[in-house]
Amino acid sequence: MSTAQDANMSTICQLETGSAPKCPNGNMNNNNSARSSRVGSATVTSTDPDTDREQEEEQAQRFGWHRCQPQWLQRFCTAKWALFWLCWGGALQGLIVNGLVNVNISTIERRFGLRSRQTGLVASGYDLASFVCLVPVTYYGGRKGASKPCFIAIGLLLMGLGSLIFSLPHFLVGSYRATIAEANICEWDGLANQTTMQCGGGGGGAGGTANAEQELELELDELELGESLTWTVWLFFGAQLLHGAGASPLFTLGVTYLDENVSTKMSSVYLGIYYTMAIIGPAIGYVLGGQLLLIYTDFVNVNAADLSLTSDSKVWIGAWWIGFVFAAMICCLIAIPIFGYPKSLPGAQKLQLAKISEAHTKKPKLDEGPERMEQQRRRLGELPQAILALFKNPTFFFLNLAGATEGMVIAGFAAFLPKQIENQFGISPVISALLMGLITVPAGGGGTFLGGYLVKKLNLACGGIIKVCLLATVVATFFTSSFLVSCPNASFAGVTVPYVPAAQVSSGRVWELEAPCNVNCGCSRGNYDPICGADGVIYYSPCFAGCGQEQQLDTLKTYNNCSCIVESLIQPAATNVMCESKCQSLPYFIGLCFLLMLFTFLATMPALSATLRCVQDEQRSFALGLQWIKVRLMGTIPAPLIFGALIDESCILWHESCDDQAGGACLVYDNFYISRYMWLLALIGKICSVLFFLGAWWFYVPPSESPHIKKDAEM
Repeated sequence: MSTAQDANMSTICQLETGSAPKCPNGNMNNNNSARSSRVGSATVTSTDPDTDREQEEEQAQRFGWHRCQPQWLQRFCTAKWALFWLCWGGALQGLIVNGLVNVNISTIERRFGLRSRQTGLVASGYDLASFVCLVPVTYYGGRKGASKPCFIAIGLLLMGLGSLIFSLPHFLVGSYRATIAEANICEWDGLANQTTMQCGGGGGGAGGTANAEQELELELDELELGESLTWTVWLFFGAQLLHGAGASPLFTLGVTYLDENVSTKMSSVYLGIYYTMAIIGPAIGYVLGGQLLLIYTDFVNVNAADLSLTSDSKVWIGAWWIGFVFAAMICCLIAIPIFGYPKSLPGAQKLQLAKISEAHTKKPKLDEGPERMEQQRRRLGELPQAILALFKNPTFFFLNLAGATEGMVIAGFAAFLPKQIENQFGISPVISALLMGLITVPAGGGGTFLGGYLVKKLNLACGGIIKVCLLATVVATFFTSSFLVSCPNASFAGVTVPYVPAAQVSSGRVWELEAPCNVNCGCSRGNYDPICGADGVIYYSPCFAGCGQEQQLDTLKTYNNCSCIVESLIQPAATNVMCESKCQSLPYFIGLCFLLMLFTFLATMPALSATLRCVQDEQRSFALGLQWIKVRLMGTIPAPLIFGALIDESCILWHESCDDQAGGACLVYDNFYISRYMWLLALIGKICSVLFFLGAWWFYVPPSESPHIKKDAEM
């Protein structure tokens, strides 16, 4: 038996070694056999390194979360599905920042006693955070091997947190009291000598009471209501900082992620759809936010009908905070699928190899060859040198300046155009928000999509794309005349018109709220409760109108025995609703504003395509980041502050507040000055954009004009 085993082992040794050595003993034979078996096994299982690399790349391009990557989820690992979820993210950013925030600006000002300068600071917080975050986000998110979807998903979570914080002031301050249980009417029984001036910061005031104890309780209550709420500015500002930090990856890394995973021809279409959804987002925010303003802000605890309030009342405050709570939840939900996308989609590498660079080419020196230029590109890994290289690109530089001026115009009007329409044409915030939504959807969204479609349809090169931007901006400049369409000031007793028409001596005279007809009523300016008189004139409050009788009819309050109003036998002297505007210019303004917005957004997609094409492929993410920094630093950050300051300059009646430094919200604006200020800002911004687009086209050098590229092409 042992002899047979030795023979077999000898045979194995010969087969393994290729010779006929004698195995000295069985143990050695066993060791050699085991070693040979291991070698043979290793030889069978070994694979080509290229095959292993392909398997690793395929595994890295699967959709899922860490180890949870089931096969049925891989149907979502396509550029179309990535575009779908990114469109949701872009729409949410627009809905929150450019929709809900902007449509509620005037409501927040009245609710918390803020001025346009302060709400302008709030609006600038978004762009300030984006400015700070764009360099690290684009630099580290654009590096090879970085996961762009991960950056985008984290940003969505930050946006959700910011929306939640933005709604906190509603829960941290007391209930809003638009009016009071006691009648705010004129008292003629000697209480004028006892009444003290009460200041209000978003709440209401009260008239005299029957006895000293009730009067003391009422004064204590007024002190609580009159407490300054301007500290809420910093809470809103902090929320906007989170919004800006969260949105910074969306339109930098999100754009490059789509561009890297689709062909050059389809890139404009994908980016056009993406930016169209980003435009539709604000439109949805305007419409949704406007409808939410129909709900009373404290509807959970207070029935507005008990206060005889409707959305037509000047002191109505809608439920501005509801939209932010729902937006916070949706942001968290959308972040989940975006977390599952890989660093690059299947097939992206082949698409990158097929693309041809259209980057602006600097004419090389005589002693500078391709090898030297390649060495310079390698050194661009250094951050300061990368920034310097991009700024030496004149086309990129001028496109950045054009983006800054366009961003200034768009950001300023996005923040304050609803407020301007509301005050200029005497309509409610609900109708103003609805009109903004109706303009933004077809004009903003359609212009953005049309711009991307034209680039694809005409198959334009970088130089032709810049010409499209220039032409669209020139046309938009003419339509800035829409802001010259204005209405005369509403008749406001003691502010724009005197209490008695015969008392008007000269057009330059400044009138006062106090007049002989109400001087003995002991009225408080802290209690702003405007009413509309039968004569079509607005009065600061029933007390300032000299009304001595109040009657409540469901959601309407009527006033009679008003010493400052010529009463009619048919209708009550005044009601607590807004006076109907007699101005018929609103349709003309909407039409011209539609064309202005259409041609403004028509240039956005071509400008983005030109920016991506005029730089090297490896610089795209970083170039977009630098562009957004310049746009924010020179355009969107100062824009709300400038617009807010000029709008405050056009105010002719302020609400008195206990906080002298903070002031109060503006109650009446001068329509002539507010329209001229808006027109001048739009016109100056558009003229600068035309000049910058012209400079970008003039200095652009296509790659075919570079000497060394021509030589390579001939070879």
